Amino acid sequence: MSNFIIFSIDVFASIFIVALGLIVLTVIIFYIRDVTQTKHAIRRNYPVIGRFRYFFERQGEFFRQYFFALDREEMPFNRAERSWVYRAAKDVDRTAAFGSTQSLEVTGTVMFMNCAFPTLDEEALDPSNVTLGPYCKTPYTTNSLFNISGMSFGALSKPAVRALSKGAKLAGCWMNTGEGGLSPYHLEGGADIVFQIGTAKYGVRDEHGNLSTDKLKEIAAHDNVKMFELKMSQGAKPGKGGMLPGRKVNAEIAKIRGIPEGQDSISPNGHPEIKKPSDILDMIATVRNATGKPTGFKAVIGAYAWLETLLAEINHRGLESAPDFITIDSAGGGTGAAPQPLLDSVGLPLRESLPLVVNMLEKHGLRERIKIIASGKLIVPSKVAWALALGADFVVSARGHMFSLGCIQAMQCNKDTCPTGITTHNERLQKGLNVADKAQRVANYNKYIHYGAGLIAHSCGVTSARELRREHVRIVQESGLSEPLDKIYENYK
Repeated sequence: MSNFIIFSIDVFASIFIVALGLIVLTVIIFYIRDVTQTKHAIRRNYPVIGRFRYFFERQGEFFRQYFFALDREEMPFNRAERSWVYRAAKDVDRTAAFGSTQSLEVTGTVMFMNCAFPTLDEEALDPSNVTLGPYCKTPYTTNSLFNISGMSFGALSKPAVRALSKGAKLAGCWMNTGEGGLSPYHLEGGADIVFQIGTAKYGVRDEHGNLSTDKLKEIAAHDNVKMFELKMSQGAKPGKGGMLPGRKVNAEIAKIRGIPEGQDSISPNGHPEIKKPSDILDMIATVRNATGKPTGFKAVIGAYAWLETLLAEINHRGLESAPDFITIDSAGGGTGAAPQPLLDSVGLPLRESLPLVVNMLEKHGLRERIKIIASGKLIVPSKVAWALALGADFVVSARGHMFSLGCIQAMQCNKDTCPTGITTHNERLQKGLNVADKAQRVANYNKYIHYGAGLIAHSCGVTSARELRREHVRIVQESGLSEPLDKIYENYK
């Protein structure tokens, strides 16, 4: 027995000496590398120790998110919002106790005006049907208020797209492909699909990168594909095309997009064919004539004089020339990768752009002809209801549905290292995303958005969320007192 103990001590001593030697050798290597490199002053002046600065910088984001930020402080989505989405997706208790953590004194706070005579449960109605593309060969009719915004296969993983497709079918909502083309995984679930045409025309481009009417017809031949959306710009990067790092462009994605494998997928800043408002109508006509399906465009609103010209041109050409819908994206939107200056500082937020466009359509007599889809951080029922009250016909969300898949806001979408398997093509990380389970969570989330928006509507005395209007909402001003939304925006043109 004593021999065994002595032997064990010798073994552990040897292991300790080897481990200590490796640590010393590693420190020496780091020291030599740090004092000889010229890129980082901290590491050169404080070799080895200076490396901890970068480690703690990376960890700071984690600690702020989980330990230090209050429920309503965190950006881009605070913990209270994310927590509600998680609970809704899991179909667990969504109630809260004691009191709200949201201050009602902060400038910009939205408050819905409850009615003395709320809508009774037996009087409540489902959202009414809305038809898009009345002049098309194949119009699209739906009553879904809340839908899945554009997220490309490539930016998202295969199991994430499959789960969203199946979840959208269960929920009865549509799913936008994003600008990366139509994959088999979008079609797999049988959901309604909106095909997005980005500036690079992925999926509908010819060998020269131009729009191909033959490929448009091939896409439109799928019964699931209900509409086409011409992407002019998006909230995270107005004035910049889509960006997919080369490490995420595998053989399958390259084939679907029609681009080289392993190379960065950088879309042009804009459509080369579109130089003025009338060109938008010409391209919409080309797509609609080729597909027979409703066609509109997506844009972040910044300078808006061009919209006046566009709407005047529609009235000159006739109602049939109008886009069937306009998707208004908010500044500060989401994406897999975007330049920081555009992400932070370009474009109008939805609270300005949405009423501006709605008022312009009313001014030109086109409000009924052109449907409005609102997009931009609308992930909880109150924000969806607010957008509907401002004049939106539909709301779409990308990141809300990502949260329903299990996204933890790790903000690694552009690095192919997403820990939840949503935005990575690393098969080991994708294993954590169970398609059947996540599809049900997507459907649950969508259901409770509709339910929550309905609760607000019934409190305001209307029978469904689609009947909410500006007079049902007040906004807190700098004085601490609120103003009615219809008064704030009555002359906002």
